Amino acid sequence: MKLPSRTITAEDRHRVNEAIAAAESRTSAEVVAAVAGSSGRYDRPEDVVGLWLALVLLAGVWFVWPTPAQELGSWSETSHGWQLAAFAAAVVVGFVLGAVLGSKSWTLRRLFTPRVQMQEEVFARARQTFFDQRIHRTAGGSGLLIYVSLFERMAAIIADQSVLEKLGQPALDELCRQLTAELRKQSPIGAICDVARTAGDRLAAVLPRATDDVNELDDGLIVID
Repeated sequence: MKLPSRTITAEDRHRVNEAIAAAESRTSAEVVAAVAGSSGRYDRPEDVVGLWLALVLLAGVWFVWPTPAQELGSWSETSHGWQLAAFAAAVVVGFVLGAVLGSKSWTLRRLFTPRVQMQEEVFARARQTFFDQRIHRTAGGSGLLIYVSLFERMAAIIADQSVLEKLGQPALDELCRQLTAELRKQSPIGAICDVARTAGDRLAAVLPRATDDVNELDDGLIVID
């Protein structure tokens, strides 16, 4: 999977900027959008793939270099030193190769990462972005974050206190469901733009734009590799 900073174009950023500006032209809320390549480090796939590849190489060495049978009529001890060294080398080499493979392959990382862990990481990274980008510092407590994480194929909507009180959690959940439904049908940029417009429609009814309203946060798309 390519990093979002390499796939998101200037035209994409312009589309998001326009959609957010249009939404904020009708509401005092501050809408922010972010796209992340991945929300977590996910070490588990490296360990799991490394363990499995170590076992495969160990079995391969056992197959091509089995324990020698005791010679008929001999009671001398058979040395297993080289065989044990080969087993140990197979385990070490297999684990290292597997760990590298698990860290490079997005498919293996997704396959061996529990979905619950990905959900926790996406929500934690969305909240971190909410605070790092100072979305919680608007004068009216009216920040709204639309967050999309590409590796996990998950999204989150995080809102500040005023938006939560005026719009309600069920409406925010509905926005999140719309976002994930649009992500199944079109590009992340298109989905974000559509949800930003919907958010603007709903927020305009409960948090209308005032005549002296000031744009407190940048309307540009936040890209996190």
